[in-house]
Amino acid sequence: MEGGGQSPGVVVARSKSSQKWLTEHFKDPFVQRAMKEGYRSRASYKLLEIQQKDHLIRPGMRVLDVGAAPGGWTQVAAPLIGKKGRLVAVDRLAMDPVADAIVICGDVYEDAVLAACRDALPGGADLIMSDMAPNMSGIASVDQARAIDLAELALDMAQRWLVPGGSLLIKVFMGSGAEDLRRALRRDFKKIVVRKPEASRARSTEQYWLALDFQRVAQERLDNGGASSL
Repeated sequence: MEGGGQSPGVVVARSKSSQKWLTEHFKDPFVQRAMKEGYRSRASYKLLEIQQKDHLIRPGMRVLDVGAAPGGWTQVAAPLIGKKGRLVAVDRLAMDPVADAIVICGDVYEDAVLAACRDALPGGADLIMSDMAPNMSGIASVDQARAIDLAELALDMAQRWLVPGGSLLIKVFMGSGAEDLRRALRRDFKKIVVRKPEASRARSTEQYWLALDFQRVAQERLDNGGASSL
């Protein structure tokens, strides 16, 4: 085949696959419920179920929502935290405002974005949460590696921002790299709780890991004679 183009068969196959996904998506009861109840995504119900079981978000908390767009988790967290807390939502993608949340648009790898997060959460965060997932290529090994990279990014943010005793909630796709990630979390947290919310599609390998009681910052402060690492 010349010109580097795609064969008509490939294009048609992808088109049919995309159409099937869209049809399933809009028939999904959680998608329909989100549209009726004003949530921006079905992911809101994943966090609501985890919150009901684990009570991870409490009034007055300082929370960082990484990869927040379109804002489904931010919508859930904001009223739970209340006006005495602080909620910062960051994403490379533009995101509509959410009441009582600070929205930062940019890549968390960029110094300017990190500085904005630091200004918004000068004392660190009690909870970091991430529902990040890669844009799927259809190549399983590539997609899995990218998904683990995003989970590791959230862990890196936790190591930067969490206060002692803080928590981290991340999406993890089970497969290559997941057990290494679990071991890394166990070095920094006392307990890991695994959740598979009802709103998570049954065929998906995604799980939500809630890592509790962050330890590394406390140890570093002891090692540094009480100096904050933030």
